[in-house]
Amino acid sequence: PLPMRHGLTMGELALLFNHHYGIHCELEVIAMEGYTRRMLFRDTGLTWIPPSPNMPSPDTAMVYPGQVLLEGTGLSEGRGTTRPFELFGAPFIDPFMIKEKTDQRGLPGVTLREAYFQPTFNKWRGLLCGGLQLHVTDPCRFKPYATTLALLQDVKALYPGQFSWADPPYEYETVKRPLDIIAGDRGIREALEQQRPIDELESSWQADIQAFKHLARNYHLYH
Repeated sequence: PLPMRHGLTMGELALLFNHHYGIHCELEVIAMEGYTRRMLFRDTGLTWIPPSPNMPSPDTAMVYPGQVLLEGTGLSEGRGTTRPFELFGAPFIDPFMIKEKTDQRGLPGVTLREAYFQPTFNKWRGLLCGGLQLHVTDPCRFKPYATTLALLQDVKALYPGQFSWADPPYEYETVKRPLDIIAGDRGIREALEQQRPIDELESSWQADIQAFKHLARNYHLYH
């Protein structure tokens, strides 16, 4: 049970896994100097080194905890463009129509911009896709996971006959739907299909989030 955005460094996460889940391997974490929990990557003064070809900038990392869910759908998550995960869409989407619908939600900390793009590989390769680009305007208010759930719900509502969930296989799994693997269970997909309010979904996982925060504090190396 791990939140999509857990708020821990890799070293802290390793400590949590090793001790709380009883792995008990020989582990040494060397703490960083000059780092505080409130820092964004741009505050560190360090050079961004892409951990993946599709994670080219800190902007990508900001939206990834939500936009990775798009891998479990028929929508392009922007792979094959210079802005993977910040861009999303499909040939059947009218960007102006989807923006008009999503703007009604007043999603915090993010501006959505109408966009057309043509992926050079992956989904919808070589086809013109309509969609949106996410511009994070306030990282402290932005909620990547809830934002993407809202976007998926709106696309599905506008294009019920064209929107689709991706079929297996995905990574190491050959039976479960990719979205269910990414989200952790099938409940999220079923809730979106039922058009359950996103606020209701957010409320449903708050107790688990608070429990995780309480646990994670035991492994904080930074303040």
